[in-house]
Amino acid sequence: MHLHRRHFLQRSGLTALAFSGLQRLTAQSRTTSRDGASLDAKLEPDFHGTLDLPPGFSYTAFSETGDTMDDGFLVPGNHDGMGAFAGPGGRTILVRNHEMDAGATVGSPFGGKRSLLRKVPREKLYDAGHGRKPGLGGTTTLVYDTRTRKLERHFLSLAGTYRNCAGGVTPWGSWISCEEDVSTPNSGGQAPDDPMERRHGFNFEVPASAEIGLVDPVPLKAMGRFMHEAIAVEPRSGVVYQTEDCGDGLFYRFLPDRPGRLAEGGRLQALKLRDVPRADTRNWSERRFVPGTRFAVEWVDIRNVESEDDDLRYQGYFERGAARFARGEGCWWGRDAAFFACTNGGRMKKGQIWRYVPSPDEGKPDEEKAPGQLELFIEPDDGSLVENADNLTVAPWGDLIIAEDGVSPQFVVGVTPEGKIYKVARTTLSELTGACFSPDGTTLFVNIQIPGLTVAITGPWQELRATAI
Repeated sequence: MHLHRRHFLQRSGLTALAFSGLQRLTAQSRTTSRDGASLDAKLEPDFHGTLDLPPGFSYTAFSETGDTMDDGFLVPGNHDGMGAFAGPGGRTILVRNHEMDAGATVGSPFGGKRSLLRKVPREKLYDAGHGRKPGLGGTTTLVYDTRTRKLERHFLSLAGTYRNCAGGVTPWGSWISCEEDVSTPNSGGQAPDDPMERRHGFNFEVPASAEIGLVDPVPLKAMGRFMHEAIAVEPRSGVVYQTEDCGDGLFYRFLPDRPGRLAEGGRLQALKLRDVPRADTRNWSERRFVPGTRFAVEWVDIRNVESEDDDLRYQGYFERGAARFARGEGCWWGRDAAFFACTNGGRMKKGQIWRYVPSPDEGKPDEEKAPGQLELFIEPDDGSLVENADNLTVAPWGDLIIAEDGVSPQFVVGVTPEGKIYKVARTTLSELTGACFSPDGTTLFVNIQIPGLTVAITGPWQELRATAI
């Protein structure tokens, strides 16, 4: 099911260019810890110990690790990034990542003894590991009805990849799944008979389809080989922005030769601040960047994009003057800008969220006349407000929804355009991931990475927003 580009623009338009008030979080951060604590108290404990929610809210849990899916495979473990798409008959299609290592002992979609591996045609398995150590990551696709609150089917849709962490939705109705792994055969001191067959560190495209079946696992090599985390697509130009989950990672863009046809190649570039070569945006030792200040950018070409040495970020920073970031993670398009989280940025290493506003001529020769602008959006420095933002999304009514990856308990946090915050959910089980909204705007889907399950959260969203502080 393809999401028409116009529909994509209409939905992203609901995200209210706003968010200008979000910078209020930084000014508040040293004085509102008590507010954060009071927000926590508004969540009601869950009898089952899975997910605490505000009064009037409820959740449905489904597709847990080890469940048998409709194609006969098992639900893989380590549920991670996820995107939602309009499906047939008003259903929602979810495409969900699984951050599985090849050597994992639990959570394999093929069973503990790989007994189900023979069901996979070889051409549908990116790295079979010679049948001994297949890639256990990839994606599953789920069809969910928000009206009945029931999962109708789920199945394996991408197989044989490593550590599929996050990704992003495209305007043409697909999910880009990102490998956060740069393993190569016989690398890292592995034995000569190591079963790994293929290089990793690539993106893969998975169409959002309700039909059961595996996609052809085509690595999008021109988008670069590095520790991928997430992507966001600028819908008018088709430019793809990418984050890198390293403490000294870069922020990339991919200029496709043909928009919407990523497998056909293109140019990989890294963001550079025009007036601050080799900018260190992390603010670890001193606060060089403050929220609200905009910087003109330029983009520098990255060469040898499939490098075996995992060195694109060094090339970009030391040789080309690109800016470095503190663990770039979640990335989402919100009307006129791409938002991306840096999980341990800031003096207290509680995280940052950046906003990139593209040039009106993004990726074209005239963009230097009106360059894109980068600004530090928020840097709370207070874990009671936001603790290590990871996955993020934009609600249909314009709020930023952030899934944390900090110390337990973990929260899903909402931030209004005025800069007020509210807590959506809390768990003590593990990291919360994959936040995204159903196309009808009624349901927030979130993953709990371990034990590995997806929850659909519903309730009086406008009443919850009214409680924001």
